[in-house]
Amino acid sequence: MVFSKAESPFYDIKVTTVGPGYISGQNAVQELTGMDLAMKLHYIRAVYYFRSPAFEGLSIVAIKEVIFKWHSKAYIPCGRLRRADSGRPYIKCNDCGARMIEARCNMTLDEWLESVDDDKHKLLVPNPVLGPDLPFSPPVFMQLTMFKCGATSVGVSWAHVLGDVFSATIFMNMWGDATRDLYPAQPLLMVPSHNEDAKYKSAMKDPLAIKRVDPVGDLWATTNDTKIENYSFYLSWPELTRLQSKICGDNDHQTIPPFESICSVVWQCLAKVKQGSKVNTVTICQRDSQNSFEGVMTNKAQAIKVVETEESVEESSLMELGLLLMNQGVDERKSIEETMESDGGLADFILYGANLTFVDLLDAPFYDLDIRGNTPVYVNCVIDNVGDEGVVFVYPARKDQSDGMRVSITLPQNHISKLKSMLKKEWSLF
Repeated sequence: MVFSKAESPFYDIKVTTVGPGYISGQNAVQELTGMDLAMKLHYIRAVYYFRSPAFEGLSIVAIKEVIFKWHSKAYIPCGRLRRADSGRPYIKCNDCGARMIEARCNMTLDEWLESVDDDKHKLLVPNPVLGPDLPFSPPVFMQLTMFKCGATSVGVSWAHVLGDVFSATIFMNMWGDATRDLYPAQPLLMVPSHNEDAKYKSAMKDPLAIKRVDPVGDLWATTNDTKIENYSFYLSWPELTRLQSKICGDNDHQTIPPFESICSVVWQCLAKVKQGSKVNTVTICQRDSQNSFEGVMTNKAQAIKVVETEESVEESSLMELGLLLMNQGVDERKSIEETMESDGGLADFILYGANLTFVDLLDAPFYDLDIRGNTPVYVNCVIDNVGDEGVVFVYPARKDQSDGMRVSITLPQNHISKLKSMLKKEWSLF
């Protein structure tokens, strides 16, 4: 969805910076792990949509006062990136705060959401990257857009170097708590940094889950000549049950879980779309249920598994693909960490889209964001700055107040339309 300046529905746009209420400490810093730095070129963009009661009667001054207090408990995301003498980046905490954008829209929320264009959500969330002046680049942006009907969207841009999608939702949900005057007893922290005494050997080759890119310097973005597009569809629980039934067939003793079922279908359809170009290696990102990272920001809580097959994906059964995804993934977190540390944290990689990447966010608490007793009616979430192999997000959704899931697919533009047609034709997914 592209508007000319004359026809843009947005007006009264203001940009400010909202800092924390007090300084976290003299020159407090946060060291970054190798996994943090491996994710530094990616950005999480999420938009939360609220009906009118959520922000009704709440002035922008009152909203900023809440953020002012909340940022005192979330002083790491308020920081700015610096470089040590070695060149390794770190965060100088509590340095200037988050950037905030205010805007008004001359459309109602229902009019806005009726559009089938997935690109419309991008207009309600800032899309900056870090750099080239790292000391002046906020890792967190927020945008409040007020619709004509009184509804409000809250867009957040979150630099992945701070933590994964679960970390970003923790940050937002705690901000929601703050609107109800509920603040955590302890500040929002990141997991401990790397062990400076550890010695890492240079890896013989890079892990399969990540792709090395040309050095980016202080502008944390990659150049991509390929036009990337996003497409999403809603899947209800009855539709998912139908999908699983088709995948499993007569195998009553074996059930493929929801996430792996969806991934199997998309994997095979995309392999058919990309005729002659093999899609035999995929990456699976899922919350690590074996370790608790509750209440902290981290990039280590997400298992990063690589699945490979020598068989033809187009000709394999979906049951076979589902079982591969469930049982054959090799977690490469340790290898990624070692690769980053062997280069002193200075190498530049992408993970999302290095291979076709499936991200399981079904447990992500998007709809726990509570603004004065009101939760979102809809949430959209994407990853920016991805590789050409593409990314598939599977996350919870609400449609007509019933729970289901949303599948968001980011791919090169020339693959999106073909994949969309195939999913609709073969699986009635649209």
